[in-house]
Formats: sequence, C-alpha cells, structure tokens
Amino acid sequence: MEISIAAEKLFSIGNFPVTNTFMIGVIVSVFIMIATSKLRKLETIPRGFQNAVETIFEALFNLVESVTQNKEQARRFFPLIATIFIFVLLSNWIELLPGLGTVGILHGEAGHVTIIPFLRSTSADINFTLALSLITVISVQVAGIAALGFAKYGKKFIVSPFHKPYVIGTFVGILELVSEIGKTISFTFRLFGNVFAGEVLLTVMLHLVPLFLPLPFLFLEVFVGLIQAIVFSMLALVFLKTATLPVEH
Repeated sequence: MEISIAAEKLFSIGNFPVTNTFMIGVIVSVFIMIATSKLRKLETIPRGFQNAVETIFEALFNLVESVTQNKEQARRFFPLIATIFIFVLLSNWIELLPGLGTVGILHGEAGHVTIIPFLRSTSADINFTLALSLITVISVQVAGIAALGFAKYGKKFIVSPFHKPYVIGTFVGILELVSEIGKTISFTFRLFGNVFAGEVLLTVMLHLVPLFLPLPFLFLEVFVGLIQAIVFSMLALVFLKTATLPVEH
C-alpha cells in the first residue's frame, strides 16, 4: 500500500495525463448532467426522483435566501451555490464506494509494486480544490462589480489620495487585498486537507482490518463529506453577499 498526495495517472490521451481524480470528476459531472436532463419534463405533482430533487433544491434555496435576506439575490446566487454543493458532496462521498484504495492498476517500479486506485475523490486532489477556489473567488469579485460598479467596488482596495484618512484607507485596502488571496488559500486547503485525511484514514483501516472496524469511520466520512460541502458552499455564499454590500458597510 502506498499513499500519494498527488493524483495518480491512469493513462494518457496524447500528451494529456488522465488521473484517477480527473476520471472521478468527469464521472460526477456526467452523472449530474444526466440527472439534470431527467428534470426537463417536470410533473405537476412530483413523484419519485423529481420529488427527492425538488425537496433538496427547496431546502438549499431556503438556506440561500435566509443568508441573503433577498429573494432576487438568492435566485441569482442559487445556481452557483447549488452546483458547488452538489459537486463537492458527490466528490466527497464517492470515496466511500467499495474498492477505495484496493481496486486499481498494478504499478511496479524498481521492484516495488503498488496499486493505483481507480476511485479517488476529486476533493483529495489539491489541483481541483485550487481550481474550485479560484472560480469561487473570481465569482465573488464579478458579483461585487456587477452590484456596485467597477469604480465603487474598487474602493475596497484602492483609496483616492483626496480621501481624508488616506493612510488608514490605504492600509485597509491592502488588508482587503490580502484577505481575497487568503480566501483562495483557505478554501483550497480546508477542503483538500479534510477529504485527504479521511481518505488516508479509510485506506489504512481497510488494509489493516478490512471487515467490521472501518464501518464507524465510513459513517464518520459521510458526515464529514456533507459538512465540508455545506461549509464550502455557505462560505462562498457569505462572500458573495458581502461583496454586494456598499464599501461603507
């Protein structure tokens, strides 16, 4: 058994390496697209799959609206927040499928044979969490500019020399800029660290005692995966809401 922080390559398409986390990301994306396509023909009285999806979406929308305190903003932010929540949740939970760390491709190097697992959560790949963090932080900036205008939103970071507390305002602007960079780093390592740690724990338990002992840890990871999806999406929502407030606030 070998635990790797970096995603492992399964095969290549030309010069493009296809890793196990990339494959899982594609599978999750395709699953979401197929599930969404089945909701095109909605019934007046929802049943089965439609009823379950509507219940989840209604709960998510009510949560978004409770944070924004504005139905119009809630409708504007909901697609992004719901997409982040569902994708991160499924990416976190897919590591709980049978075969985690045990089913894969045998890889030998210098007489040392290891398994490159097919199943590995995209959230355990720092490249994915960094990309998702950048998308979220950029979306926050775009939402702020759209709500306040470029000049007014820019006052958060750049203070006019004619502004009376110029020194204090400049210092606050620098802090705001550092804060935006800090959001990206925080988003990236919070999600990656929690999911990767859970993946390592499950892999070790499954190799040491493959039967009953891992069960409590599996239930724990279900809870952690849900909490991480909620935390990531709700922090994104709070930052989106904050970005739309006037600079004075």
